[in-house]
Amino acid sequence: MVSIETLRLIMRPLKVKDARHLYLLNQDEKVLKYTGDVPFENIESARIFLENYDQYKEFKVGRMAVIRKIDGIFLGWCGLKYNIAIDEYDLGFRFFRQFWNMGYATESAISVVEYGFNSQNIPFIVGKAMEHNLASIRVLQKTGMSLIKYFDFEGVPGVYYRIDNPDKD
Repeated sequence: MVSIETLRLIMRPLKVKDARHLYLLNQDEKVLKYTGDVPFENIESARIFLENYDQYKEFKVGRMAVIRKIDGIFLGWCGLKYNIAIDEYDLGFRFFRQFWNMGYATESAISVVEYGFNSQNIPFIVGKAMEHNLASIRVLQKTGMSLIKYFDFEGVPGVYYRIDNPDKD
């Protein structure tokens, strides 16, 4: 998997050395509020997760570290995850709270969607969010996704967005 560069960001595959960042990111209950995920128990559990993360090798996509160019700060992650059981590529993102509302999620999400369509020829990409997660829904909309349906997201109302590759029939 290659790195992606935007005006302000460098996105690269997550590495084992990012375990501390992932651990800290998932310790913030406000960051996890709308995800359905639980925090890593410790840095070691984050490291083990990263050692076993196979999306890049198996599907040539994956969640990517989002690094700010100007100072090399790890802001969070953004990327695609392929679910083989339902043949679907899902856009996801998560950022440290101090970097919310700065456009980083939108900037990285748009570039990931473009990568999926242009480099991987993915036919469509979806984004799922809890219905009350308005900030994430706005990011999905800014990528060009449209609301397709409502669904049960971990026991709470959720929304399912989708964008089709314009170059696919």
